Amino acid sequence: MTPNREDYLKLLLELGGDKRKINNKQIVSGLNVSAASVSEMINKLVKEGLVDHFPYQGAQLTFKGTQLASSLIRKHRLWEVFLVEHLNYPWNTVHDDAEVLEHVTSDHLANHLEEYLEHPKYCPHGGMIPAATAVVDEKERQTLKDYPIGATIRIARVLDEQELLDYLVSVNIKIDEHFTISDKAAFEGPITLENETKKVAISFKAASTIFVDPL
Repeated sequence: MTPNREDYLKLLLELGGDKRKINNKQIVSGLNVSAASVSEMINKLVKEGLVDHFPYQGAQLTFKGTQLASSLIRKHRLWEVFLVEHLNYPWNTVHDDAEVLEHVTSDHLANHLEEYLEHPKYCPHGGMIPAATAVVDEKERQTLKDYPIGATIRIARVLDEQELLDYLVSVNIKIDEHFTISDKAAFEGPITLENETKKVAISFKAASTIFVDPL
């Protein structure tokens, strides 16, 4: 299993691909790759029994694919917690190093790392960390773009994608912050959020990968 294949499996699971079909456009956006590359990789994953593909609907992880993706995400998120809490990494800079470490981390090492960290439940980006024998079971959430003007929301989870994380730092958005949606520009324009201390405009693309809880 190559790191490239593993990245596809992880993204599918982060997008909820264990429960529903994920279209190629979402994968293209999440991995910043071409549509042709996505189609080619999905075909390979189908042949390996890791993904089922449904024409004109998208791809969905098989149980085997979900198990593998969950193991990878568990290792990745444990390293992110370690890097942030013990090596003082900012939350937007941990992804690349955690990506390297996950691919060389045995299950034995991951178990000891989890114990050392006192069994954290969530990574710095709001994603759940499953137990060693479990699969990732993220809470079903809609994204920021799905809520109307006037809705009050909590930033609950963001995709673990470097460009997105850097963008959120640049606009000063953090996990667990509460906002009211004060404006949504037409034609997939920015979404404006406000709370007692700030007002920020979030791009529609970013809003599509920010998972929120209604308040």
